[in-house]
Amino acid sequence: MKKVNFYQTRLQGEIHVPGDKSISHRAVMLGSIANGTTTVEHFLPGEDCLSTISCFEKMGVEIQRNGEQVTVWGNGFKGLVEPKEILDVGNSGTTTRLLLGILAGIPFHSCMIGDSSIAKRPMKRVTNPLRDMGAKIDGREDGQFTPLSIRGGNLKGITYQSPVASAQVKSSILLAGLNGNRSTTVTEPHQSRDHTERMLQAFGVSIEVKGTSVTVKGGQELTSTSIYVPGDISSAAFFLVAGAIVPDSEIVLKNVGINPTRTGIIDVLQQMGATIRIENEREENFEPFADLYIQTSELHGIEVGGELIPRLIDEIPIIALLATQAEGTTIIKDASELKVKETNRIDTVVNELTKLGAKIEATDDGMIIYGKSKLHGAEVSSHGDHRIGMMLAIASFVSEGELQIEDTEAIAVSYPSFFEHIESLSK
Repeated sequence: MKKVNFYQTRLQGEIHVPGDKSISHRAVMLGSIANGTTTVEHFLPGEDCLSTISCFEKMGVEIQRNGEQVTVWGNGFKGLVEPKEILDVGNSGTTTRLLLGILAGIPFHSCMIGDSSIAKRPMKRVTNPLRDMGAKIDGREDGQFTPLSIRGGNLKGITYQSPVASAQVKSSILLAGLNGNRSTTVTEPHQSRDHTERMLQAFGVSIEVKGTSVTVKGGQELTSTSIYVPGDISSAAFFLVAGAIVPDSEIVLKNVGINPTRTGIIDVLQQMGATIRIENEREENFEPFADLYIQTSELHGIEVGGELIPRLIDEIPIIALLATQAEGTTIIKDASELKVKETNRIDTVVNELTKLGAKIEATDDGMIIYGKSKLHGAEVSSHGDHRIGMMLAIASFVSEGELQIEDTEAIAVSYPSFFEHIESLSK
């Protein structure tokens, strides 16, 4: 239980948020199946990404980590060897689903397990299309849940219409498609984040993107490269919101990724009336990044839904807090995907913010927030969800009284230096 009380504390200064979690995962994965030595700068040394490193080390890949620098000695798909141990993905849904796509194309047997949260997260959205490609996958409830057993190889290319806009589903199928006998195409209802497509190109893979469809030809090999990981906009979102709602605050976030499939949080802040600027834009490895400036702002409620949702799905907990400090009503809809995250984030966000005095109610696919609310201290819990934990810590800045937050250890999954950065900005 961590006690926090930041009420009437302002936030001023600049920070470098940790490296992007999605990009860090993919850099290690693609480096492991590429030919040659890949170097990764500004890697996120959070627990999820360390789970990815551990899984590939168990398959014979030599990986060296020195703080935020990682070196991966890859030898192509053929360099992976059958693991003697069970592959433990920890709390990482990205590791689980993307690794399934890679293992689907390798002619050996492997087993995968995760923590209690992963054991509840649906996997058939990935295992079913991979089975259609020819992979042999078994697990609890016919492959719906971990533990999972995979025997890969002899894949055929498929054309897949995904029922959900999910980067994990899309990426898993595309990675399997690299070992298919012909092209593989994935089409989504809306475009999800495209880090996999961009990074595949950085590793020399030819892909074709048309609207919400992505095609990769089978039989392509990856060539090692150097990857710079920009700051994670999902981590930056907590301080962007804090800068907008905490009185007398002014924050600069350096080198944050502004991939257009991820910048929904910036759109929401702008639509609500926040004073936010994007400065010093540049690009490396097909990924754009910039410095973000935010200051205390007068905000108003808006409606968030439709094509915007895949671009901010991980930021909805902190957007809900943002909405409690905006004048008027904010409606979040089309976000049923929140029910299958680390927790059911719809119910969890509503329950925890209600404890603080927020006027908020759950709907089938989102929530309705009535602002502006005066928040107060209470006993709350992250429920083991890193993004809920960080949202509650930021809530303390606008809550009169002390918050006692249970299980803040979960924050280390994506932002090990979170409280250090709070302290460095607090005035």
